Amino acid sequence: MNKIRKGDTVVIMAGRDRGRQGTVLRMLPDRRVVVEGLNLVKKHTKPNPQAGLQGGIVEREAPLDLSNVQIYNPTTQSPDRVGFRTLEDGRKVRFFKSNQEVIDI
Repeated sequence: MNKIRKGDTVVIMAGRDRGRQGTVLRMLPDRRVVVEGLNLVKKHTKPNPQAGLQGGIVEREAPLDLSNVQIYNPTTQSPDRVGFRTLEDGRKVRFFKSNQEVIDI
């Protein structure tokens, strides 16, 4: 079970976008995440007439290392660490370390 999942709101802790927040779009297998609208890079693409693609410079999100993002806690309005806990019904859930609030309901 991962501490950060697709759909979570995260805050970037390092790099040129430090302090900004966004939603996780994809989790890559090599401990990297793609965050919506952050860590943008310019990609030069070749035209492909058979596929109907026009060439040019496209701006897109690049992956970030998982260690450079932290989950956003809306109660404290700050980035927070995540822990795991087992509920009475046997479910394993994530919780915020600062205020012990359960993330997965």
